[in-house]
Amino acid sequence: MTDTIPAGDDEGFKRDLLAVLPHLRAFARGLCGRPDFADDLVQETAIKAWVARDRFTPGTNMRAWTFAILRNHFLSELRRNRHQVDYDPDAAERLLTMEADQEAPLHLSDMEAALLKLSPERREALLLVGAGGFTYEEAARISDCAIGTMKSRVARARDQLARLLDPEHDTINIEHEKA
Repeated sequence: MTDTIPAGDDEGFKRDLLAVLPHLRAFARGLCGRPDFADDLVQETAIKAWVARDRFTPGTNMRAWTFAILRNHFLSELRRNRHQVDYDPDAAERLLTMEADQEAPLHLSDMEAALLKLSPERREALLLVGAGGFTYEEAARISDCAIGTMKSRVARARDQLARLLDPEHDTINIEHEKA
């Protein structure tokens, strides 16, 4: 990815936009936890970025710019759909007729399940800094918050994630503090 697109260079913009799509999908998947919704978010982000390509400043970070578009669109969708619930009649029927099965396989990895238990702000911060590779400063700009707030969110997210993934983490820390 060049991040140095000359003004009016649609082919260069297209090339760099395509290069960032896998990163956008990973970020979207981490934010919402649903592959179908993540794909919709990425598609809408790509469309919005293409339409707004004249507003992209050549020489700036394409990945950060598109992550901000995706994040803003995700938050708008959450606000718009907060009272709506997806209804799948087939899934509802299966739940009504399904016997309890304590040994059913998990559909999400432990890490993905733990990530989804984090607050949206902490999950976003951890995904931007940890998985996305953004600096605290870049992540703070994308999330429209102070750098100190971003650092705090990441630290708290890492601690909470450690506790979720290792239940003995708290016990070890409590026993260590008593000593």
